[in-house]
Parts: sequence; structure tokens; C-alpha cells
Amino acid sequence: MQAVADAAWGGDWRPAASYVAAAGDDWDARWSRTEVLQEIAGQGDSWVEKWRYAEPENADAATLYASLLLHRAWQIRGSGYADEVLDSDMNRFKAMLPTAMGAAVDASKLDPRNPGPWVVMITAARAMSYSHQQFRTLWEELTARAPHHYSGHWQALQYWCGKWHGSNRLMLAFARRAVDRAPAGSPLAGVYLHALQELDKRGGTGGLRARRSRAVLARVARSLGQVDPDDEALPRLRHLLAHYLLKAGSHEAALEQFRLIGRWCGASPWTGTGDPVAAFDHARAVAATRAKPRTGSRGTTTMPL
Repeated sequence: MQAVADAAWGGDWRPAASYVAAAGDDWDARWSRTEVLQEIAGQGDSWVEKWRYAEPENADAATLYASLLLHRAWQIRGSGYADEVLDSDMNRFKAMLPTAMGAAVDASKLDPRNPGPWVVMITAARAMSYSHQQFRTLWEELTARAPHHYSGHWQALQYWCGKWHGSNRLMLAFARRAVDRAPAGSPLAGVYLHALQELDKRGGTGGLRARRSRAVLARVARSLGQVDPDDEALPRLRHLLAHYLLKAGSHEAALEQFRLIGRWCGASPWTGTGDPVAAFDHARAVAATRAKPRTGSRGTTTMPL
């Protein structure tokens, strides 16, 4: 990634193009690599224009450009609630959205198989207040190309949450469907954990919902257990899973997640506290002390950790 970044900042876009293309038809990986290029472009983006000029029919270059336009608009708006955003910033934000949407539509025509432009479109659609039916039309196009696209599902979850254009009920229903449809090896079931986290952010009810949804969390745990250990989404999802299993009173299952996590605690929800290390250690200790002791092969009792 550093080599790609250095080449791009030096004016050579070709390593960036090769980096994305190497993902092939692994659409999750292709989108993840596009996001890496977006971060690189955030520190100097003249190479993006050179790439688009040199390869005007390249869908990756066009998708990156559309994503950059949307990202810049969102930077102006910020991540606060609507009533926390200055009117001038909100107006600039809204004025930039049609251009980003148009760029994504153009990108989709360059490679009809690629779901990347549709991820940009559903993200823009949320900001542009698309109706449920308008959004579902875009969503059907995305899932026709990549039915289990992780980032696409995360963006759709935001649309269906109560702070945007849905409700807790619609968001949770969407998240449960993701659990139901997650294929073996996909981190898609983790979308349900993001739904619980969204509830916590807005009203602190994620833990309550977790206690009511122990069976769903158990299915999430089984699904994530089939994901490649090297999947970049997995470590952070395990932290959320351990947290919500603990909230649900599933101490043995939470402890198993802590064993799989190891000692690294640089993730949510611990990073949202004043002392992430202390929060992580405390949660792990609670899981260990409340989990039922294991019985050894000779009937001996052993401590959980």
C-alpha cells in the first residue's frame, strides 16, 4: 500500500490501477482497495485525474472519482446530526450530491458487473433523501451484482436506521436478513452487530436488544467462525460480538471470543471509553469470572482462562 501511495503522490497512477484490478471479481476486496485509494487521494489527488484522462473507459478510475466527490461532500457536512450542521455547510453538501450521484451512474455504465458504483449511489441516496422505493431500486441493482457485499450492507443499514430514513424495526429486520443470508466464509452476519451499536449510539438500547436476541448472536458467532482469520473485517467484529454476548449474559460464548481476540483492544466499543485498555480488561474479566468452569478430560475442573 505504501508503494502504491508513493507512486501515486509521485504522479504515477498505474500501480494504483493494478492494485485494484488485482482483486478481480472479489467485489468486497475490490471495494476495500478502492477505499484505500480514496485515503491516498485525500493527501494528494492529481494522479486520479491523470488516470481518468489516460483511461477514460476504466470503471475503477470512474468509481474512485465518484467516491471522492461524495467523500468530499460528506467532509463538509461532518458526521453530526442534521441540527448540528451549519446551514451553509448543509447547503454546500446538498449541492454537491447530484454531481457525485451522476459520476457514480456514469461509472456503472463502464463495467455493468461492478457493484462499486452502486455502493456510491446508495450512500448518496441516503443523503439525498430517496424514498424507500427509490432506495430499494438501487439496492436491487447492487445485490444483483454482489448479494453479500459487506460495505454495501453497512451503507444500507445506515439508510434504514431511525436517524435517517427508517426506524429501529426496519434496521433490525434488515440486519437479521443479513444474518440469514450470510454465506459460509462471509463476514456479512456482523452487520447485525453494527445495528446493535447504532441502537447504543442513539439511545443505549443495544445491550437490551442483545439480551432479547441471544439466539441471533449465537448464529452470528457461528457465521463469523467460518470467516478466514485473515479477513480484515473479522477482528473488529469479534470485539463487538464479545461485547454484545457479554451484554446478553452469554458469558461462555463471550469468553470464547476474547480467547480468539487475544490481547489487542484497539477497537470499538473499548475505544469509545476514557481508558480502552481498562474497559477491555474489565469486560474480559467479567466473561472469565462468570463463565462456567470447564471440565477436563479426567473430570478435573479448570479455570476459563
